[in-house]
Amino acid sequence: DMAALYEVEIAWAEILERSGLSDPATASEGDSCLIPVTYMNSAAELKDFCGRHGGIVCTSSNAAGILQWAYDRAGPNGAVLFFPDQHLGRNTGISMGIDLEQMAVWTPGQENSIPDDVKIILWHGFCSVHKRFTVAQIESFRKENPDGLVVVHPECPMEVVQAADANGSTEFIRRYVAQKSPGTKIAVGTEINMVARLDATHDELDIQCLEPTVCPCSTMYMIHPAYLLDVLERLAEGEVPNQVIVEKSIQHGAKVALERMLSIKQ
Repeated sequence: DMAALYEVEIAWAEILERSGLSDPATASEGDSCLIPVTYMNSAAELKDFCGRHGGIVCTSSNAAGILQWAYDRAGPNGAVLFFPDQHLGRNTGISMGIDLEQMAVWTPGQENSIPDDVKIILWHGFCSVHKRFTVAQIESFRKENPDGLVVVHPECPMEVVQAADANGSTEFIRRYVAQKSPGTKIAVGTEINMVARLDATHDELDIQCLEPTVCPCSTMYMIHPAYLLDVLERLAEGEVPNQVIVEKSIQHGAKVALERMLSIKQ
């Protein structure tokens, strides 16, 4: 929700003008392009924007493969506009060997600088839950548990990801925890319901949330089982509540961007 289409369109035009990069939708052979990449947790109209401008969708599991796909098409001096989660983009870029000096953060309504050799422009957005995790929390856990392990999601700030023992998507975290020896103490830096499920699944492990106040994700709570039950009961009564309709004007581009992602072998 931190990237609005009109802001992205303004940024897109300004970045193209200032950088000299081309829009993939209108580029000539040999041009260096700007490839838009949006996170799966974004509005359909943003996916449509990416589809119409030669871009693609990514998840936290496939972000590195998606960025490589984008760079393969951007040309030798091309770049990526990554939105809306700057931390996922930055941490993925670092894992691919991109220097911080080749990254820029774009904040709508502010003066933004773009390095001449920019490789990735990061939207200013972030996940409010993952931003709560800190290096101090990791240090506190390790002080109390010298042999403990810390695993976090790549939507956490760069310093937290680098201080952790491991980082990765929700599925990565699930596999990481499942592979540990009985008795291992693990602090997990992600949404509390995921941590609770891991703890309930692994009686042989000592699993806790890295953030002591265990802030839940209000967006995820929008699909709480109680709300699902309410929808099912109303459907059974012949009512169609909360129906989501994607306007035809944005269906095609969004589908193109999603199908590009699904076509890439990870």
